[in-house]
Amino acid sequence: MKSSAGLRTEVELTPVLNQPGRVLLTGGNGFIGQRLAGVLQQAGWRVRVLDRRVPNQPDEDVRTADVQDAKAVCEAVRGVDAVVHLAAEHRDDVRPVQRYYNVNVQGTAHVLQAMEQHGCKRLVFTSTVAVYPLNVREPHEEFPPAPFNDYGRSKLEAERLIEAWVAADSERAAVIVRLCVVFGEGNRGNVYNLLRQIADGRFVMVGDGRNRKSMAYVGNVAAFLHWCLHLPPGLHRFNYADKPDLTTAQLVRLAQEKLGRDRHWTARLRLPYGLGLGLGYIADGLARLLGRPLPWSSIRVKKFCAETTVNTTRLEQSGFIRPFTLEEGLRRMIEHEFGAQRRMS
Repeated sequence: MKSSAGLRTEVELTPVLNQPGRVLLTGGNGFIGQRLAGVLQQAGWRVRVLDRRVPNQPDEDVRTADVQDAKAVCEAVRGVDAVVHLAAEHRDDVRPVQRYYNVNVQGTAHVLQAMEQHGCKRLVFTSTVAVYPLNVREPHEEFPPAPFNDYGRSKLEAERLIEAWVAADSERAAVIVRLCVVFGEGNRGNVYNLLRQIADGRFVMVGDGRNRKSMAYVGNVAAFLHWCLHLPPGLHRFNYADKPDLTTAQLVRLAQEKLGRDRHWTARLRLPYGLGLGLGYIADGLARLLGRPLPWSSIRVKKFCAETTVNTTRLEQSGFIRPFTLEEGLRRMIEHEFGAQRRMS
């Protein structure tokens, strides 16, 4: 079916995998992976984890290895009915940049090779909205990709491998989920850093704050990835975001309200975009001299001030129902991370 804008949408996606089996989560000890593991276990799945990090709580079915290790990946895939491939290099400051390709592309190749060897035909892959160019309003899944950084380029290359894998066998099912920024309890990414700055009274607005942001709450993302495991054979691609999109200024005001901060005081701390970007380039130079990343950088300023929204028409028409609203997710994160600080203020 096509919408009025000509976008192909998935309206009738009949689940075909009704009985949970054994599933492998690569990167399963990460932020999304831990939340997803709990959702899957509650639904009756037997979860196996492959991660280069040692888990906080030992589990008899956790394999401590890197997806760059083809032998370890092959052994981890043995006997599973599905794979959710979460493992990735995704930070802004990964050096050398070749690590994006070693992990995100070659690691995906190892997963696909192992699945082919063991006859596993069901894959869910977390990609990124960074495959789209910056400052394009609400690109849909068929929008021509134009990644703006090595992370996006490496994820797009991984998508191409998956497209070829699923095309080679009509019984294979692959779901590519292009995630926007994901936040939630326990995360220490960009949203947490923003909330921490607001909570501590250190936030400085760069730009006019009118750029909009697509965001996703981890509880919804985990529920959606679980839902994707039940889709029929073929290639399915979704942008994932929790609507409505907020402008940066709206997000800051909402966070200030939930944190109990004086929004009028923080609103006065503003830097023009050009000045903020210039300071970012200076910070880049200092980071190179010091040999370590700094909290301020040119790419972070560009991303903060960019219009980063995605079209979710296909998602809205898929039949998936989000467990939480965007505002509820933000409230839950703030209560979890800053609850004690709020009660003392």
